Amino acid sequence: MIVRIAAGFALVLGIAALMGYLHILGKSPFSSLEMRHLREMKERTTSPASFTPFAFDDFAALPHRLSVAEYSAIERRGVSLEGHVQHMLRASDGDIHLEIVPRPDSARAFQMYVTGEITPEFTQGSPRWRFEALAAELRPDRGTHTPWPEEPRRARFRGWLLFDFQYDDSLGLWTDKPAPRMTGWEIHPITGIELWDDSLARFVEYPR
Repeated sequence: MIVRIAAGFALVLGIAALMGYLHILGKSPFSSLEMRHLREMKERTTSPASFTPFAFDDFAALPHRLSVAEYSAIERRGVSLEGHVQHMLRASDGDIHLEIVPRPDSARAFQMYVTGEITPEFTQGSPRWRFEALAAELRPDRGTHTPWPEEPRRARFRGWLLFDFQYDDSLGLWTDKPAPRMTGWEIHPITGIELWDDSLARFVEYPR
């Protein structure tokens, strides 16, 4: 009897944990419209037909406190952003999270950043777009165990605009964090990466 009760209790806890996880991902029957839309945008598998060059100020200037209908129209745009990766990590949903800043800091201090995310849809089957290989190319200051002797590499990232409403606010909301986030607007998913080649004095495509 006690074993049956314990098994039933464990089953209920397991179901509750699963539903909680699916809710966070935006995949449960109780997920909000915002969460379901966010998951749909994160799981895009195609690359934009064209890209608008964005600067960091352009990200900061994007609007906030919009309805899903309003910001979903902006999310149809492809953009590119040039910068350096100060920190990268593996996110719980399988994404590779990049913190992109305008330039390296000589003191290796954290700077306000724009988020870029590489999703499993773009890492699967690619030996180059794996965490370790990307880290070796991008040389982030934080997030890996390797103390790169050189500064973070200049790179250009292309992909879809995405609005993560969970981080919605004007510039400076996250300044109490070790690495302040500039905005809820991201490049997510990143669909293309170019690395600066000093010998050629231009960006070169980093293939998948």
